[in-house]
Amino acid sequence: MADFDIVILSNGPGEITTWVFPLLASLSAPFPQARISVILSPCPNSSGQELTMVQQCAGVHRALGADDFYSFLIWGKTPDNWHWCDKGIVIFLGGDQFFTLVIAKRLGYKSLVYAEWEGRWYRYLDHFAVMNERVKQKIPAQFQHKCTVVGDLMLDVPPIDVIPKSTFRIGFLPGSKPSKLTQGMPLMGAIGRCLAEINPDFELIIPLAPTINGKILHSYTHIENNPYAHLFGDFSYELIAENNQEYLLIDNQYKIRLISKFPCYDELKQCDICVTTVGANTAQLASLVVPMVVLLPIFQLDAMKSWDGLLGLMANLPVIGSVFAKLINWFVIVYTRRTNRLYAWPNIWAKREIIPELMGYLKVENIVNLIIDYYENPHKLEQIKKDLQPFQSHNNASKKIVEIIKNLISI
Repeated sequence: MADFDIVILSNGPGEITTWVFPLLASLSAPFPQARISVILSPCPNSSGQELTMVQQCAGVHRALGADDFYSFLIWGKTPDNWHWCDKGIVIFLGGDQFFTLVIAKRLGYKSLVYAEWEGRWYRYLDHFAVMNERVKQKIPAQFQHKCTVVGDLMLDVPPIDVIPKSTFRIGFLPGSKPSKLTQGMPLMGAIGRCLAEINPDFELIIPLAPTINGKILHSYTHIENNPYAHLFGDFSYELIAENNQEYLLIDNQYKIRLISKFPCYDELKQCDICVTTVGANTAQLASLVVPMVVLLPIFQLDAMKSWDGLLGLMANLPVIGSVFAKLINWFVIVYTRRTNRLYAWPNIWAKREIIPELMGYLKVENIVNLIIDYYENPHKLEQIKKDLQPFQSHNNASKKIVEIIKNLISI
């Protein structure tokens, strides 16, 4: 029987993959006597697979889905009438920090918030694991004793050995949100086909997000499921399996290997370059020191609806959402070009463009030519790797959070 409870609050697929998973990997060994519960709050970017993701994760004893969240928040009820230990801790890893306060008070547990940008409710919450000193300084001085700088959880990847290889590997990361996949998958499929046609020796891979499988990915390449499927060329796509390995077969001759294991840091580390969307992918690739090209395609202004916060909610409203999406994306394009705003994490951290960001009405041939140029000029890839070195994972944020947990629950 468990001695105490560790309750993790989270919400969307990004928070689960970049915050929850790294911390879970560090919890089991130091807390063998703990029962780990994951509680999910509603998220506008939800794929509907988040509960399955956490249920299948090693170390999780039980999980509560977003559909049952408010019943638990308000009444303390769960479908299975969960039992709670006398001692425990509630850890915020996504959603609303206020939920941490309410649930911790209800259960009589300690509270810990991972604060990426700012800490709230600092009068009442027990401790903050903050990403950097800037976040700590935003909190009034009299409460800063509650803060510990731990670093960026997104950069918490294990050391990976580089295995010598003879092929030039290109990874494609089209994202997991439908609003990204509608344009990203056909675009990256077309890029992959052109690259394979130019050089059949290129090794092409697609690491699948944990909420995506081969069948779902394949559906975005067909016009009956995706109105933008043929925007970049009328190619045929087939999902095939050879020796228990799935591939995306393009025009009956060009294969892209699908990787279902998650996380697949070892596979990504072997990539010479990746083509990716914006988001947490860019942070994790940076921590692995893998060069990348970041795509922000906006071919149909109403197709891009993956913005976070209020903008994302407005863009996804029924009936009028497409109108808002067009206005939001038009404004984003104009604003970005006028201000030279950067969206990829390594560029934001470096305060300059160290990896290329391509936004707007992208042409497949231009992206292919850029990748071929990197292939033919390896010194350019080496320069990107050099620029990414400062962001290589070495902060062990999850292990520092483990030490905070030990102190809070007096272990």
